[in-house]
Amino acid sequence: MQKVKVGVVCLTRTTYDYKTAQEIYNKTMEDLKKIPDVEWIFEEQAVIEIEDAESAAQKMLKNNVDGLVIISGTFHLGHLALIFNKYIKKPILLWAFDELPYDGGKIRLNSVCGLNLNASNLYKAGNDHYTCIIGGSIDKTWLAALRVKAAVENARVGLVGYRAHGFFNVGTDDLDVYRKTGILIDHFEISDMFSQPVDDSEVKKEREEILRLFNCKELTDRQIENVARLCVSAAKFMQKYQLTAAAIRCWPEYAANYGVSPCATMSILQSRGMILGCEGDIEGTLSMLAARAMGAETPFLADLSQVDLKEDFALMWHCGVAPLNLWDGKCERTLDTYFAGGKGVTAGFVMKSGHVNMMRIDTARGKTRMFVAAGEAVDMEKQLCGTYAKVKFEQHITEVIDTVVYTGLAHHVTMVYGEYRDIMRAFAKMMDYEIIE
Repeated sequence: MQKVKVGVVCLTRTTYDYKTAQEIYNKTMEDLKKIPDVEWIFEEQAVIEIEDAESAAQKMLKNNVDGLVIISGTFHLGHLALIFNKYIKKPILLWAFDELPYDGGKIRLNSVCGLNLNASNLYKAGNDHYTCIIGGSIDKTWLAALRVKAAVENARVGLVGYRAHGFFNVGTDDLDVYRKTGILIDHFEISDMFSQPVDDSEVKKEREEILRLFNCKELTDRQIENVARLCVSAAKFMQKYQLTAAAIRCWPEYAANYGVSPCATMSILQSRGMILGCEGDIEGTLSMLAARAMGAETPFLADLSQVDLKEDFALMWHCGVAPLNLWDGKCERTLDTYFAGGKGVTAGFVMKSGHVNMMRIDTARGKTRMFVAAGEAVDMEKQLCGTYAKVKFEQHITEVIDTVVYTGLAHHVTMVYGEYRDIMRAFAKMMDYEIIE
């Protein structure tokens, strides 16, 4: 799980029951400490005066927090949250405690009104990316989205070669990616991935594993050797350059120059936890990276391929690169040579059934959006080459297609098993991405 550093402050005012608010805050801090993989930076005493806020903000700034929780322990000065917003340019969670039982006097906390004050001030000051919660526990979805944001911002991403020939729609502007995520994309030649020094013993071991995993009757011995060698070389490449993820120009040069496409290798290595995107698609690769940080099982970068409008389904297909661990457990897994005039070696299997989410980070006309959808992958027979799942979306497939084509989304989407849409939406809000559903 991605580790994050989160700052926490509690705002109060002495004209309310600030002492009880401090007691509630003390218990809240103890509860938060039980959440794994979070380094909490607490301002342990309630922030009351402007000078307190200035001091606490400097503390959070010095500790370089990934996000800030501003608790309205009671109603408080409107200056306080704005001071934190001035210094801490990070996602903010506004949190109000439940109101205490009445004791015959005035309202004791007025915490929700304090949250309302902060939200209004932040919004009118130009920050509308905050999240609000009322109750006794932190917003776990906000915290999960913060982990995703940190995972993306701390990633080291490589582009091997360039985008695939003619795939203008998956191209990116390096400095735009940097401006929005902080990622500086490392560029490599295709030969850098293919030509890492490997030991024959390593290749032999990988070859034996490939023959155990797949029916390779269509392949020559040389093709099996190439797949095995590339598995070892690509893994060493990722390790050498400490890459979190890589987008690969997987055709046409690979098959033409090296006698093998990387698809089968990518299927195998992704099942071992690597993030490898097809066809030089940086934003597709970032989508996979974000999905994994949400806790999703191995992401699959798919084409929304065959569509049956009458039967209301789509085939989420790619030429043979889906992570091997997403196999349905029923069909025969094969390595096939239908691709690139018989030189390409791709994985072939049907993917497992289950609830799936789709997402894609996608930039168009200067604006970054996130596509979000859901459906069910259903059982099907193995009927063609490549790796694929038959998916019935929650919306009719005609609505899905209309959404995709009329918003200009690129033709790759990340598919994951499970339900993560709340985290996707929260992450999109943090990143100032428009949500397309």
